[in-house]
Amino acid sequence: MQKSVLIVEDNFDTRKMFRDLLEVHGFQTYCAANGSDALSMAKEHRPDLILMDVKLDGRVSGVDAVVEIRSDHRLKGIPVVAVTAFAMRGDEERMIDAGFDGYLPKPVSIDDFLGKVEEFTGTPDED
Repeated sequence: MQKSVLIVEDNFDTRKMFRDLLEVHGFQTYCAANGSDALSMAKEHRPDLILMDVKLDGRVSGVDAVVEIRSDHRLKGIPVVAVTAFAMRGDEERMIDAGFDGYLPKPVSIDDFLGKVEEFTGTPDED
């Protein structure tokens, strides 16, 4: 069964790069440009993983969105990885404390990116 990933990123080029990279490696992808759309798409598609930018344009930040996801019994089991430019000492711990399951600092390397995705989903076609 194909694994699915919801990419939540407000930068079009970054979102497209993540989508293209995941799709070429066999993942089904869904994309959202803001936190509100991310919540709707997570409810609709129930992906295997959510990659969430922390600083999003709009009213709902990535941290706000992960708090909402954790409070929804239908979504709380979906792992959410923070993908963020916040890369100072202590930022990873703050993201984990906020409810994220993992952390990827930007800019991300392809190997680190794919490794983190597979850490939470297994390989794309694993059952």
